[in-house]
Amino acid sequence: MKNETYTADEISQYLRVHPYTVKRLARAGKIPGFKVGDQWRFDAAEIELWKKTKVKASIKRRKNK
Repeated sequence: MKNETYTADEISQYLRVHPYTVKRLARAGKIPGFKVGDQWRFDAAEIELWKKTKVKASIKRRKNK
């Protein structure tokens, strides 16, 4: 992904989750995003960093079991 801003629908397709899940995670502060009016927006670079961090944490948890 380029250093651009995407909607919740676009990020949901990228992450392969439902758009509602993306919005719920954003409201809870568990995924980096910001609101423009009543719509959520997501910076592609921040999403990439967040995704890589989550994958590394998941792998680390599996190794510690």
